[in-house]
Amino acid sequence: MLARLHLVRHGEVDNPRGIVYSDLPGFHLSALGRTQAAAAAHHLSGCGASLLVTSPLDRARETASYLARRLGLDAVPEPGLTEWGLSLRWSGIPWTALDDRFPGELEAYAAAPADMPFSPESLAAVAVRMKNVVDALGTAHPGAVAILVSHQDPVQALRLALRDEGFEDFHDDKPGHAAVITLEPQGRAWLETEYWAPPSGAAFPPPVGDSDTD
Repeated sequence: MLARLHLVRHGEVDNPRGIVYSDLPGFHLSALGRTQAAAAAHHLSGCGASLLVTSPLDRARETASYLARRLGLDAVPEPGLTEWGLSLRWSGIPWTALDDRFPGELEAYAAAPADMPFSPESLAAVAVRMKNVVDALGTAHPGAVAILVSHQDPVQALRLALRDEGFEDFHDDKPGHAAVITLEPQGRAWLETEYWAPPSGAAFPPPVGDSDTD
């Protein structure tokens, strides 16, 4: 088992149209996102990590590159840390147009994200694939400190799964851009020991029930 785990959400993305970018190429960190990634790297500079694993999507890899340079680590891409499959269904659509294209789905996401039969991937499946990455790292590198760079909903799903909690309050206290969540194993469940976040810009996705993407 790992000794400590740092979960990092990617920095803010340059997305003036406010679309669901999912796994689309070409969505890179904004100027603020790069500043946030650098701040996260500074925050983690003395954490003792020997493993840095990242989602293969552009925004995560760019965030991980700041950590890699600061910590002297290689950032290893891992498909198991990619974005939630739900976003593939909504890919390329402006957040404000989701209700028109997929009536009722945004409301279902807000009210019961663990029970959405229309999603290509369940929230439970996201948590399992993310946790499989953590378990594999722990088996291969027992006692190591690892950093995982991923996306808001997958990070939140893993965070709750490691804490042995359900998804009833999934949308509460979700990680902001380039936020760092630190957890340590304590028996069956993991203990969250720290939440850190750099200065943030506009929330994306917008808070559930809020269509403002400016």
